[in-house]
Amino acid sequence: MSIRTVVYKDVLDARRSKVVWLVGFHYALLLVLFFAQVHVTGPEHASATIEALWGMAFVGGVFVPAIALVAAYLAIAGERESGSIRYLLSTPVTRREVVLGKYVSRATIVAVSLIVGFAVAAILARLWFGSFDPRVFAGIAALTVLYALAYVAVAIGISAISRSRSRAMLGAFGFYVMTNLMTLNDDVSGIAGIEYVLNDLLEFGVGEGGVQFLGIVTNPTRAYLLSILGVFPSEGTAEMALPDPATLPWYVQPEIAMLVLGVWLVVPVVVGRRVFDRADIT
Repeated sequence: MSIRTVVYKDVLDARRSKVVWLVGFHYALLLVLFFAQVHVTGPEHASATIEALWGMAFVGGVFVPAIALVAAYLAIAGERESGSIRYLLSTPVTRREVVLGKYVSRATIVAVSLIVGFAVAAILARLWFGSFDPRVFAGIAALTVLYALAYVAVAIGISAISRSRSRAMLGAFGFYVMTNLMTLNDDVSGIAGIEYVLNDLLEFGVGEGGVQFLGIVTNPTRAYLLSILGVFPSEGTAEMALPDPATLPWYVQPEIAMLVLGVWLVVPVVVGRRVFDRADIT
C-alpha cells in the first residue's frame, strides 16, 4: 500500500460522507448570494465589479478556513478513535504515508469543491458585471485555493496529534477563532497581542512594519488578505480603503505573504507527522 492507495480510499470515504458536496454547495451558494446582492443593489455603477471582487475575497477569508477545517480535522483523529487506524497501519503502509495521503486527499477534495464554486461565480460575474477582468478573478481564486490548502494542512496537523475526535474538534475550533474570527477586530486580535507583548511588556520598540510581519507569519488569514492586494485592481484598493502595497515595507508585501502561505502548506503537516510517528496507537 502507498500514498496513492491511502488517497484513493480516503476520497471514497469522504464522498460517502457527503463532504465533497457539502463543501462545494455551501461555498458556491455564498458566492452566488453575494454576487446577486451586489448586482441587485447597483448593477450599473462603476464600483460594482470592485465590490464583487472584494466581497469574493472577504467571503473566502471568513468561510474558506471553516470549510477546510471541517473537511479535514477528523481525517486521522476520527480513525484513531474508532480504531480503524490500527487496521490501516497493519497493512504495508507507514505512518508518514497515512499523514501525507490524508493531506493529499482532503486538499484535493477542498480544492476541487472551491473550483466548482469559482466556476459558477465566474459565469455570473461575466453576465452581470461589464468590466469583469478574468485575470483578477483568477488571481483571487488561486490565492483563495492556496489559502484553503494552508488550513487543510493545519487541520491535518491537528488531526495527526489528536488522540480523539473531541480534541481534534477543540483544536480546529480554537485555531479558527484565534486566526480568523479575532482577526476581524484589531483591538482583540492576535496582532494586538503581539504588539502588546513586544512593545508594552518587553519594551522592544518594534515598529508597525515588524508587528505586521509577525502578524502574517503567525496567521494565515492575515497573509491571505495581504496577498490579495497583489492581484486586486489598483483603483480598487483606494475605493475599498485598502492599504496601498507601495506604502508598505518590503517584508510586508503581497509576494512575501504568498510565500508565507506556502510555508503554512508544509509546516503543520511536518509537525503533525512527527508527533504521529511517536504516538501510541494501541
